[in-house]
Amino acid sequence: MSMNRFTVCRMDTLSSGVGLGFSLTAIQPSQKHLRTRSSSQQILCFPIQQKFLSYNAYSAGEQHRQKTLISRKGLECRCYAPTEGNVTKGDDSGSGPRRKRLAIFVSGGGSNFKSIHVATLDGLIHGDVAVLVTDKPSCGGAEYARNNGIAVIFFPKSKSSSEGLSTDVLISALRKFEVDFLLLAGYLKLIPVELVRAFPKSILNIHPSLLPAFGGKGFYGLKVHKAVIASGARYSGPTIHFVDEHYDTGRILAQRAVPVLADDSPEQLAARVLKEEHKVYVEAVAALCEDRVVWREDGVPLIKSRTNPEEYI
Repeated sequence: MSMNRFTVCRMDTLSSGVGLGFSLTAIQPSQKHLRTRSSSQQILCFPIQQKFLSYNAYSAGEQHRQKTLISRKGLECRCYAPTEGNVTKGDDSGSGPRRKRLAIFVSGGGSNFKSIHVATLDGLIHGDVAVLVTDKPSCGGAEYARNNGIAVIFFPKSKSSSEGLSTDVLISALRKFEVDFLLLAGYLKLIPVELVRAFPKSILNIHPSLLPAFGGKGFYGLKVHKAVIASGARYSGPTIHFVDEHYDTGRILAQRAVPVLADDSPEQLAARVLKEEHKVYVEAVAALCEDRVVWREDGVPLIKSRTNPEEYI
């Protein structure tokens, strides 16, 4: 890992926001040093005016170099980085796709966010959660992120609060976090067109019905499952799709069928669909991070099989 990644994290620049290109007031710092379940990954926490902003770094076994930076405010920042010449790069050395960096957007409890994060730690996804974006800083997903050393960004900026980033500043922040893909996991706000254009074919969303049925503005949560049951549909299930400028109209990447039972309540159907959501989203993100998503000539995205590149799943 290049040490350039840490130059933007110096205490004297972080305290003022210089070097990052955006205000730190909209970034919720993590609360403590954490170590992930992967022995090769370590969470770095940088004190910012007695708070912390977390980044991921990789160490080669126990060999690492410690740099201590002292800010003008007298706060100490410890930066752990791999020792040059002793870094195990793995797939990033050229033998396979490089490890991707993910930004996840949530508005609620974030169960899909949690399943994706755990999958990155368990090696099921060749990527890392770099940052969480939320419009509700007190939601369960944001709390989970803070407890796991993941930086949280408030977006969009609201009229009633001084916190929150504008779209342009959010794009700049995501660039600073070196994000490859944006994953919407229960994020209820419409994604601005500027963000869609800044990350073309790089934003995924999950919806709890078999799109294009029961999608669009106003269809979320139990409202979707109530509508499915009321329609008499025999099957429902989650859809993973790329995000465009409208609600739930982007190209479909993956789906899973779930039977609708005769005596289903919306809550029962929701629970059954959610189990499949956790599976199919992890599978789709894994394919994205392994560069196994290809686009047909007519613009339809397909997932190549991991075991047989000639087959699609």
